[in-house]
Amino acid sequence: MERTCLAVILAAGDSTRMKSSKSKVLHPVANRPMIAHVVEAVAKAGISSVALVVGRDAEEVAKAASIGGVEVEAHLQKERLGTGHAVLAAREAIARGYDDILVTYGDVPLQTEGPLRAARQALAEGSDIAVIGFHTDRPTGYGRLLVKDGELIAIREEKDATDAERAVKWCNSGLMAINGRKALDLLARIGNGNVKGEYYLTDLVEIARSLGGRVTAVDAPEVEMTGCNNRAELAAIERFWQEHRRQEMMISGVTMIAPETVFLSYDTVIGQDALIEPNVVFGPGAVIDGGAVIHSFSHIEGAHVRAGAAVGPFARLRPGADLGQGSKVGNFCEVKNGQIGEGAKVNHLTYIGDAVIGAGTNIGAGTITCNYDGVNKFETRIGANAFIGSNSALVAPVSIGDGAYIASGSVITDDVPADALAFGRARQEVKPERAKAIRESALAIKAAKKAKAE
Repeated sequence: MERTCLAVILAAGDSTRMKSSKSKVLHPVANRPMIAHVVEAVAKAGISSVALVVGRDAEEVAKAASIGGVEVEAHLQKERLGTGHAVLAAREAIARGYDDILVTYGDVPLQTEGPLRAARQALAEGSDIAVIGFHTDRPTGYGRLLVKDGELIAIREEKDATDAERAVKWCNSGLMAINGRKALDLLARIGNGNVKGEYYLTDLVEIARSLGGRVTAVDAPEVEMTGCNNRAELAAIERFWQEHRRQEMMISGVTMIAPETVFLSYDTVIGQDALIEPNVVFGPGAVIDGGAVIHSFSHIEGAHVRAGAAVGPFARLRPGADLGQGSKVGNFCEVKNGQIGEGAKVNHLTYIGDAVIGAGTNIGAGTITCNYDGVNKFETRIGANAFIGSNSALVAPVSIGDGAYIASGSVITDDVPADALAFGRARQEVKPERAKAIRESALAIKAAKKAKAE
């Protein structure tokens, strides 16, 4: 649309039902604050200007709402006097003059751009108000949208509805679009002559009609209009989000053996023909290329797994992990800020941190890159086609050349040249009969203690 639009996002609630030490809209869905999901939906609807109405945790909420390509301006609502009053907290922004004003809520993170665009289209076609509604088989508690001859004539709250009106299953979501040229005048006409003494945004329907304006309603999927007021609803929203995203990925060519056990982040990228086994968790920043295999019970965050690589089972990839094509990080291994070269293998019980592993190198079981001295971190570099024997400790900073061989059980503190063999362990000594003597001595001490106790 070429029409200008301001989105007013209401995010000033006290979140009392959430029973939380932070604002409700800061709680994450798919590892992203729910307010950021709302701003993204607004951006996809072609809106680049947002007036964010904030209250509790104002600075944190404004920061969480700041995503690329959207100009977010925070407006503090000092008193809580209803939704109409909340929108007018952004009076300064509204007064700048926009074709459309879209009002939405920061605690409705599943909303998408489709209904928002439809509401704006209704304004473009001559409506002064376009209310977004949803159909449900469980309308109890919601205001009903009463439509006649294609126009919305009223939003009837359930307590005021007749039996016939209560049977209506088209309900008010609270989201609406307002003619930007008339918005301030319409909002200023909202009164507070009700039991609570509050200013209700829904009164705009009656106000606009009384002035001869056209009011319409557009439909949205029920699940997209799901609001969040407590932890149980937050869990339900997370479930809805995960189910939808998994479905999208599987349709795009990703195999998930037990999709209900896979948990994705808002930015997880998985390529075609990747295989995800059961009980895998993706934190933010995970990129899985096509053809990769993620075995069960693995946790991946801030990592890139390239084509044909395999991870797990029971592996952890932390931020900065980069697995080359055909490489493998196996069971009970952890990689953090480490590059694993093409075809390299880190198969068992190993920690790779702040390291570069060359192509074709084999890292034996129990190997550790000792990257931290308690204050600073250092890098380990291992060349191509090297062999690191089991139970080795590589004390960074250290470099191991191409084709080098590290004997099992070594502690390596100095650089190892290419094709060299390095031992970093004490020479083995055998003391005949010494184990027997130690054992007999220990048994004698134990027997003496027992006799004394008796």
